Amino acid sequence: MSGPPPATPPSTATPPSTATPPTATPSTATPSTATIAWFHCFAGIAGDMALGSLIDAGADVSEIRLLLQRLSLPGWELTVEQSLRGGVACTRALVRGGGDAVVRTHEHIVGLITEAALPPRVTERALAVFRRLADVESALHRRPVDQVHFHEVGGHDAIIDIVGTVAALEVLGVDEVTASPVATGTGTVRAAHGILPNPSPAAVRLLKGIPTYGRPTGIELTTPTGAALLAALATAFGPMPAMVIAASGFGGGAGELDELPNCTQVIIGHHQVGAIGPGQPALVLETNLDDVTGEQLAYAVAAALGAGAFDAWVTPVTMKKGRPGHVLHVLTDATHLDALRHLIHTTTGTFGVRATASERWPAARSLDQITLDGMVVRMKVGYGRAKPEFEDIALVATATGEAVHEVASRAEEAWRLSRRTAAVDGTPPA
Repeated sequence: MSGPPPATPPSTATPPSTATPPTATPSTATPSTATIAWFHCFAGIAGDMALGSLIDAGADVSEIRLLLQRLSLPGWELTVEQSLRGGVACTRALVRGGGDAVVRTHEHIVGLITEAALPPRVTERALAVFRRLADVESALHRRPVDQVHFHEVGGHDAIIDIVGTVAALEVLGVDEVTASPVATGTGTVRAAHGILPNPSPAAVRLLKGIPTYGRPTGIELTTPTGAALLAALATAFGPMPAMVIAASGFGGGAGELDELPNCTQVIIGHHQVGAIGPGQPALVLETNLDDVTGEQLAYAVAAALGAGAFDAWVTPVTMKKGRPGHVLHVLTDATHLDALRHLIHTTTGTFGVRATASERWPAARSLDQITLDGMVVRMKVGYGRAKPEFEDIALVATATGEAVHEVASRAEEAWRLSRRTAAVDGTPPA
């Protein structure tokens, strides 16, 4: 088996003695309790900062290394160093070696991860992160996903940062990932493609739909790797969710910032699944309409969703003077309030929009995929249920002549079979 050079972790590799790992792990947690990780991205997030924060919070470095050694990726070395950033004690995760000039494709990295026989949840999360990166690179360079070539994010350090982060989440028994709004820098940064704006085009696309804000610094606070981790793994963004705190840690970035500590913070805790508690703050924007066409209504809904709304829908009503009309509803957060309010005005011509404070409890979910009749079908997975993406099953139905509901049923059964197979032989699902 290939892996890093056999090395005894340096004396700096021991996490701080004050860090206590969460007590609820997969072997001890009760069915009603879930472990949650909240990333506080007040100075942005990068792959090494996410990994460092989880190690600082108590993820055992030796266990992370053992999982990483399953990758057929020789010549790397993961070390950790204790440091200070803005006077805050933090852990830096450093990947050394592996300085090859290989430009890996998305398919290459998928094979690297699936052949490593990692725990199923580690495999699923790592593949989800690289899929997000591949989708963005495909859009930016206007080429199919299977022709995408990774540059920075295909190197040893990026692979170890991403797989190491999801391995650390598994070591800590984390069931759900959430995050704060994400800070970004300004100016320009240097990348493999030359000078790029800061935040980079890839980071901006990955942060679509995620609350973000800029800080007046020329440092790349949020990298594509960090943005991809949040885009693929986080189920909610906002203030720290209700939890019983078990551990916390800081992952340090390279260099100091003048205005704040250059760190990503993570807080690990437990919360009751199914218990009714404070939800994620939300707003419902509404307007009554009696003079718009069906085409305008459909356009308004699509535009709201494209602009970052959580959801948008239309209900028929009877308005004053007995006129038939519609109410446009848009579910959002405070970050998108002004933009969506303006969008509703421009798409419908309404004279007014009202807002109602609300809460929402989004369920944790992940992305998976199966192959049906030689075609890939994406699956949205949550609470033991997998729902196929309609666009994918429609393509299969068109190609085979089968009814859409029959294709959907076969897709769900194929997913369940892949999970049972994985449980029996211990290999990641296909």
